[in-house]
Amino acid sequence: MLVRDWMTRNPTTVTPDTPVMDALKLLKEGGFRRLPVMDGDRLVGITTRKDLKDAMPSKATTLSVWELNYLLSKLTVEEMMARPVITAAEGEYMEDAALRMQEHHVGGLPVLNDAGRLSGIITTMDVLRAFTGILGMREGGQRLTLDMPDVPGSLERATGAILPSNIISVATFGGENGRRRFVMRVSGEGLKDVRERVRATGIDVLD
Repeated sequence: MLVRDWMTRNPTTVTPDTPVMDALKLLKEGGFRRLPVMDGDRLVGITTRKDLKDAMPSKATTLSVWELNYLLSKLTVEEMMARPVITAAEGEYMEDAALRMQEHHVGGLPVLNDAGRLSGIITTMDVLRAFTGILGMREGGQRLTLDMPDVPGSLERATGAILPSNIISVATFGGENGRRRFVMRVSGEGLKDVRERVRATGIDVLD
C-alpha cells in the first residue's frame, strides 16, 4: 500500500507572494485545509488555514477599516508558511508517511515524485480512507477479534477454523504477555456459526 495509491493528485498551490486573503479564499472554495507553496516548480513551504487565520488582526483591533484592508493586502503567504517542508514520497509505504505525520504533529504532507517534483498531498483523511479500506469496512461481512498466543502457527489455526468463510482482511496488535490480538473481517459461507467454529479450536473470541 503506497502513498501514490491514496494521495490527492495535483493539489491546489500558491506562491510565496500570494496575498493571505487570496489563499484563504482558495481554501474556503476548495474545502481543504492546507496549500503547498511553490516557487516555480520547487516546493518551498506549506501553509494551513490555521496559519493564515492566525495572521488576521484581532477583532479588538483599533485599526480603521481602511488601515485593516491595507495591511491585509500587503500580507503574503511567505510570511506565514512553514519551512522546511516535511514531505512524503510517492513510492513509500502509507504507514511510514502516517507515522511521520504523527511524529511531527501535522495533518498533511506534500508528496514528491521520483524527480523531486510535487505530485500530490496526503492528509489525515487519506490515511483514514486507507485504514478503513484495509479493514474491508465497505465490503460487508462480520468482524472477529481473536486473542491468541503470540507464537508461530496461531494465525494458521485461526484461518483453518474460519473456513469455509472467506477472510476479507486481517489486522493485528498487542504482543504483550505472550498474547496477540487479530482483528478479522470475514464473509461468505458459514458466517452464522463462525464464532463457534473458532472457539471450538480453543481460540478466545472477544467479539
